[in-house]
Amino acid sequence: QGDRLAIMGRNGMGKTLLAKTLIGLVRPSAGTVRFDGRDTTGFPAHRMSNLGMAYVPQGREIFADFTVLENLRMGVIGKPELGLEHLDRIYSWFPILKEREGQRAGTMSGGQMQQLALARALIGRPKLLLLDEPSEGIQPNIVHEIAEKLCAICAEDGLTVVVIEQNFDMVEILAERVAFIENGKITGEIPTPQLSADPDLITQHMG
Repeated sequence: QGDRLAIMGRNGMGKTLLAKTLIGLVRPSAGTVRFDGRDTTGFPAHRMSNLGMAYVPQGREIFADFTVLENLRMGVIGKPELGLEHLDRIYSWFPILKEREGQRAGTMSGGQMQQLALARALIGRPKLLLLDEPSEGIQPNIVHEIAEKLCAICAEDGLTVVVIEQNFDMVEILAERVAFIENGKITGEIPTPQLSADPDLITQHMG
């Protein structure tokens, strides 16, 4: 609980497939998935969501024609014990969303859309947040801001984060550990500060 792990590797090595398998969008052909002390192998995504896992996919996949508030409502659909009682907390983390509450999501900037995607996941009060390339298409200063915000949320909520990312700035701010994946297998794991201390690791694992 509270761990922040980055998974890095070249394109096509299985990073996104791993995330989709954990959340239940892909059924594993072998092995097991364990979450929060129980075997969840083959559980569908809605069940994993109700157990406390949230997934922000690559490209964000917000509902472009919905308003910000309507997108946030989608984050608690299928969770009868949850409504919008945590909305004020979400807005305290992402003030721009309060400001743009009635705006159609598709008209927002890339950084604002990413904040909305994160907020939609977080409003469901997950224990584990899976992020797939959250820095994609976002200006460097916004990447920095989002990474620091996630660190603060983790400290406040005990949230666990697994981030799939190739942006070193995002990884160095957000993650405590880095695992490298190659052809579907973890081939190494290091504390994040070692990334900048040993450039050969990047050549070895990232090409």
